[in-house]
Amino acid sequence: MKHIFNSYENVNNTARNDSDCPRVVLPEEIFFTISIVGVLENLIVLLAVFKNKNLQAPMYFFICSLAISDMLGSLYKILENILIILRNVGYLKLRGSLETTADDIIDSLFILSLLGSIFSLSVIAADRYITIFHALQYHSIVTMRRTVVVLAVIWTFCTGSGIAMVIFSHHVPTVITFTSLFPLMLVFILCLYVHMFLLARSHTRKISTLPRANMKGAITLTILLGVFIFCWAPFVLHILLMTFCPSNPYCACYMSLFQVNGMLIMCNAVIDPFIYAFRSQELRDAFKKMIFCSRYR
Repeated sequence: MKHIFNSYENVNNTARNDSDCPRVVLPEEIFFTISIVGVLENLIVLLAVFKNKNLQAPMYFFICSLAISDMLGSLYKILENILIILRNVGYLKLRGSLETTADDIIDSLFILSLLGSIFSLSVIAADRYITIFHALQYHSIVTMRRTVVVLAVIWTFCTGSGIAMVIFSHHVPTVITFTSLFPLMLVFILCLYVHMFLLARSHTRKISTLPRANMKGAITLTILLGVFIFCWAPFVLHILLMTFCPSNPYCACYMSLFQVNGMLIMCNAVIDPFIYAFRSQELRDAFKKMIFCSRYR
């Protein structure tokens, strides 16, 4: 969020006098390389689903939604680097109207990435829940039409929310709303997991008869969720500390890891496609056909 990010230097300089923690600086080349890899990997995921009809199912459409979110997060950093280069060579006036507009667009991509990830993981969790406990009715409940409608609603909402958050990013309620979505998603998925556990205890025999792929999908979701929390939680905490205790030396010490937290977000986009490939034989086969297409002709 632009106003928050831009205020980081002022906040950090003010609190640095009371803190012994030096600011951790990472080379921009590392961010740029990780972002490029993240975009390419998630683009391969999207192409694999698009080109293989056997992958064009609701579950993989939800995975594509998460891949788009990851790709937007990587694209955010690439565009930011390009903007910095253009500003340094004099093509953009510092704090001019064009740079401000570009900043707003880039910031909205970042927020869209987080919101898209949150809602994509939530809908994947709901999909896994239905797959396990309503297996016989799954195809009548989760139809392709409903899948498209749900994804359209999610991305329309995320786009509108992203724009609104950029416009009102200098207001504390906006920051609270932005950061509260993260724990709300965790609570929602945790409730599903608790309910799944309680039902599993009373339906042990029924669960044991389910296809292995159904349970494997739930495990994949758990891994994706764990990686998401590990990569995004430090940044969300950073935003909260910057808003509510910017001058505290302990908060300032944590905020010195600003770039490390940013790199973790970029790594999320690189790790997720490996999880898809590791957990799904169908996706692995699709990746192999795309990368080594000449061997399959």
